[in-house]
Parts: sequence; C-alpha cells; structure tokens
Amino acid sequence: MKIAIGADHNGYDLKEAVKKQVEDMGHEVEDFGCHHCAETDYPDVAAEVGKSIQQGNNERGILICGTGIGVAIAANKVKGIRAAMAHDVYSAERAQLSNNAQILTMGAQIIGVEVAKKNVEAYLNVAWEGGSQRKVDKIVDIEASEAE
Repeated sequence: MKIAIGADHNGYDLKEAVKKQVEDMGHEVEDFGCHHCAETDYPDVAAEVGKSIQQGNNERGILICGTGIGVAIAANKVKGIRAAMAHDVYSAERAQLSNNAQILTMGAQIIGVEVAKKNVEAYLNVAWEGGSQRKVDKIVDIEASEAE
C-alpha cells in the first residue's frame, strides 16, 4: 500500500519512528514533512496529505501533530477525506473498519512511540469491508449538501 505521512514540528520525532515502521511493514511511504524540527504549520501538511489521497496518489495517510486534533480538523476540510484521530488500538482499527477513514491522526504529546506503532499496525492491517456503508454514505451526503 502507498501511505502518505506528515507532521508538524511537534510530531516530527514520532513521524520519523512511524515512517520507519510503515516502511518495515512493506509499505511505500511518501513523506510530506516536516523534514526537520523547524516550526511547521499543521494545516499545510494535513492539506497536502489529504489532497494526495483525494487525487489517488496515496491510498491512506497518517498525520501527527501535538494532539492529533488540528491535523484531523484540517485534513477533514479536504473534500472526500475522512480523517480519524485515535490514541488507542481499538479506535485505530475502527477508524478503518467502521468509517473507512483514509487518514489516521495521532498526537505526539498525548501518546508514546510504542502505542503509536500499535495504532498504526492496527489501522494498516485491516481493510474496509463496507459494513457501515449506509453511515459512510450519510457522511458523504452531508459533505455534498454543504458544497451546494
């Protein structure tokens, strides 16, 4: 699978650890930054990751900021994107299984590296099976009605 990954300066170290893990799992990674620890605004990175998925360049994404909240809000502004914040394994798995979330978000100031890795593994090792399609369709309908 091709995975987009990105973080602001608060999530840089966790992003680097998660990036290595995703590559070790056999996935291709496209890193949207930040590429150093200099201050980076999370909406810019989140928008790039979201657009890369929207355009079909990546299948899923992982975004990290201080809390995971800001990148989730920003990524969800990209039309067609469903980003879900998860700080536990069950939520990370359900983000995909229940909501077909294309992006997992996490907070580097909230969870540690090992928990983040378990979340990523849970998120990437499950596939959407359409079990909640009716609910996901309603989310898509809300977005479409707002665009009118």
